[in-house]
Amino acid sequence: MKRRAILAFTLDHPGVLNKISMLIRKKMYNVDTLTVCRARIPGVSRMTITLRESDQARVDQVVRQLEKFTEVISVKELDTDHSYWREVAIIKLEIDASVLETFQGRYNFEILEQKSDDIHILQVAGSTRRIDAFLDEVGQEHIVEIARTGVTAMEK
Repeated sequence: MKRRAILAFTLDHPGVLNKISMLIRKKMYNVDTLTVCRARIPGVSRMTITLRESDQARVDQVVRQLEKFTEVISVKELDTDHSYWREVAIIKLEIDASVLETFQGRYNFEILEQKSDDIHILQVAGSTRRIDAFLDEVGQEHIVEIARTGVTAMEK
């Protein structure tokens, strides 16, 4: 399955998020991530929806259906070659500080807090692939808790 990102600008009204998510659910898609924030234009929200789908025709159908909503100003699929996709994860690790230092040069992370010699809370930012690689390298046995924002994307 190919990961797809759909960028939508919508009116910032109650119920719009629910209406869009219900459409996607009715089309039998599983939303991978969904991020919403205010756009620079007052009263407009910026929504990034990621899903996994190999069939381009099905993705095009979702875009066309979203375009029909009166609350949707614009919507399009983002091409991975012509956009940036990023995510942030906050991770609580139980790991020795000296081991954590070995990762410092290879991954973009910031230590938010050191609770004790072996409990650290980090913020890792970058592509989903890079965050996943960091987590794999650290090892599941060291992860106490994790919170991820979900993907947000922007055209180049």
